[in-house]
Amino acid sequence: MGKAKATSIKTSEEVRDRLRTLAEERGTTITDLLEELASREPTATEQEQRAREAARELGIEYTGQVAQTGQDAWSRIRAHQGGAAA
Repeated sequence: MGKAKATSIKTSEEVRDRLRTLAEERGTTITDLLEELASREPTATEQEQRAREAARELGIEYTGQVAQTGQDAWSRIRAHQGGAAA
């Protein structure tokens, strides 16, 4: 993502403290940790693009049903990562 103009994000003290601990454990800063976390999670558009590319590579027609199956797969992946299943 690269370095950009600094900004601030309002969050609870509990979340801030957790981010600080995670950053310290990884030997990085909260800013770099947030950048890493943000770049790790694909947007809905990126998920759609990846699904279309995967279907094309597999020789599968990208239909609504294929799209739904992909969304269900992402939800399960998030659930196994401890995130909220969408």
